[in-house]
Amino acid sequence: MPQTATRLIIALILLLTCNPGQRATAEDINSLSDAEDQQNFKLLFDGQTTKGWEHKGNWLVKDGALTREGKGGGLTYTVAKVPDNFELRFQWKVAEGSNSGVYYRPGQYEYQILDNKKHKDGINPRTSAASLYFCVAPSRDATRAVGQWNQARIICQGTVVQHWLNGEKVIDFDYTDPKYASHVARLKLRGGTLTARGRHLMLQDHGDPVWYRGFKLKTLSGSDELDRTPVTEQKLSAAALKREQEVLSRFTKKPAAKKP
Repeated sequence: MPQTATRLIIALILLLTCNPGQRATAEDINSLSDAEDQQNFKLLFDGQTTKGWEHKGNWLVKDGALTREGKGGGLTYTVAKVPDNFELRFQWKVAEGSNSGVYYRPGQYEYQILDNKKHKDGINPRTSAASLYFCVAPSRDATRAVGQWNQARIICQGTVVQHWLNGEKVIDFDYTDPKYASHVARLKLRGGTLTARGRHLMLQDHGDPVWYRGFKLKTLSGSDELDRTPVTEQKLSAAALKREQEVLSRFTKKPAAKKP
């Protein structure tokens, strides 16, 4: 077979087998598909401007993605608060060692964004990528390599919280279930309360390179049928448990009494 033909075949195979999230254009990602439009999703980011998003000059749009540089803090979607029951879709990617997060309800509801391999939070599954930060660990590390786009979904209805990563449900958590009592208690130590509702979506800024795009939000009725297939949380290693206890101890220590 001629060398040129061989190269064309290899290129075609790579095109067909690569991840569709990497192959799609930013314009495709930052617009609603026909199916999403029919499902009443709303577009939160137009792929060109930060219209509807509030920041202190440190966030910008580059190549169809929201990214940050300089100092200034998080990026907040101010058009409307997140509904009590909803599905949120978005894509994210990080550089080596990067840390960020998506806050979607008050009371420490955070979808963790992280380079699991380089950042110290990757030691503990409960603070790793796609975790409900410091509360519930994902079932496994389903992240793609640093620099590649990850596809995320957050679904909340009633007391059920689900985190999805790259097409896989990695958290399915009902905080009223007695088996999660220790998880709820752990979050409370950080000042979190899972019954809280009604905040503006916020992208966290830790000063690290991070990129977001494709924000799409749908309001759920409160009685939508969800995929409740059980998900088993990752087990914590001895090193992870040790680090977790060190962090918890900072919240449980009582401040020293002031001298009269």
